[in-house]
Amino acid sequence: MTFTSRISFFLICATVVFTTLAYGTVHQPIIAFFYLVVVGLVVLWAAEGFVTGYAKLSTSALQLPLLLLGIYALVQIIPFGSYSNSGSGVLSARTISIDPFTTQMTAIHIFALCAFFAIALAVIDSEKRLRLVVKVITGFGFIYSFFAILQSVLSPEKIYGIYETPFATSFGSFVNRHNFAAIIEMAISLPLALIFTGAVDRDKRLLYWVAIALMATALLLSGSRGGLVALLAGVIFLVLLTTRQKGGGRTAVSFALAAGIVILALAGAIFVGGDTSLTRFADASASADISSNRTHLWGITLRIIFAFFPLGTGLGAYGQAYTQFDTTGGFHRVEYAHNDYLQILADAGIVGLVLGGMFLYLLWREGFRNITGPSQYRRSVAVGAFTGCFAILVHSLFDFVLHITAVSVMFLTFMALLVASGRQFDGETSADKPRPHARASVTELTDRIMQK
Repeated sequence: MTFTSRISFFLICATVVFTTLAYGTVHQPIIAFFYLVVVGLVVLWAAEGFVTGYAKLSTSALQLPLLLLGIYALVQIIPFGSYSNSGSGVLSARTISIDPFTTQMTAIHIFALCAFFAIALAVIDSEKRLRLVVKVITGFGFIYSFFAILQSVLSPEKIYGIYETPFATSFGSFVNRHNFAAIIEMAISLPLALIFTGAVDRDKRLLYWVAIALMATALLLSGSRGGLVALLAGVIFLVLLTTRQKGGGRTAVSFALAAGIVILALAGAIFVGGDTSLTRFADASASADISSNRTHLWGITLRIIFAFFPLGTGLGAYGQAYTQFDTTGGFHRVEYAHNDYLQILADAGIVGLVLGGMFLYLLWREGFRNITGPSQYRRSVAVGAFTGCFAILVHSLFDFVLHITAVSVMFLTFMALLVASGRQFDGETSADKPRPHARASVTELTDRIMQK
């Protein structure tokens, strides 16, 4: 392993942590810093290729939907003719996007995420690094949850005791509690999978159970109903994945473990107190806050989808379109549909539908392929990563979690873990090698002509 590869690996792990702690990376200066980190990763990747004579590139097809989405965003801002603006005689460029500048910035953001994902796939190139990423995410989830619970008791109105959020319900380092829940949904999936599949040494199981209980309690205390639904869906999905080839006794044990997780979370939430997800389920579905009234938002989004079908409003242009169809007279500007599936249809139309379907198919194929590998630890990682991705896909039905940089970065890291769990690494024994389908997940581009 080269020095540049070690730095790249460190930056990948550090970025997962930093983007979460930096208020979810939703403010422009922090997003700009994230872009600089990605540029640094690309430079390191290029430098390693220059020094070693080859560059590592992943051939995983999971990269394609995101890359194609970024390309379509560029297509949406290509001018094709002009029109007179409100009869003033001033000509404006006609584009697919109704907000070309925002779509352009969204394209840049998508390409930055593409680069991060590609390099994460390339640098997680050994089982040692695979284990390190799992430990980093599990340890971070444990410490982060403890901090979030402590902050909810000592300083519930301010993040880090300095950033006040009077117009939102914050939790942890996030202004929006639902985004905190999304991070925990993924972080908790890895230790859960290791416990359920028996990949944790007996002397370490108690530590893992404490981490799981703390993360589940923090998620419950965040008050995110979508997060609670996603967590329960993830646990059920995990049980199904780990018992589909086992006997009835194993299934009973798995369901008992799942019930134990729920009981521990409930006990922790009751002990700490506060506004939990369960108490919020008693609230009415409609809310005076327009940004929390899902039924109103989804109704407006459906109108936008049909009005701008088949090409969409432009990626990132949802907020501009919303004011045109808002039944409250356009007084409110809402940036997100609180449903990532509806929003991709509104933003990208038929192209978004096709790319979304392609992504779900590729993710499903990769997940079910890698959870049956011969290495127990890698099977466990595959199950955990697949479960974390599934939980986010469920949560995306209720919120805009994948539009938050920190959640996107964690989600892409989980997909990288899923791909790496089915990869053949150098120096493996034959007993640990994955099946032939997982070969060549990383391609070395070598100047063979010069070698000859």
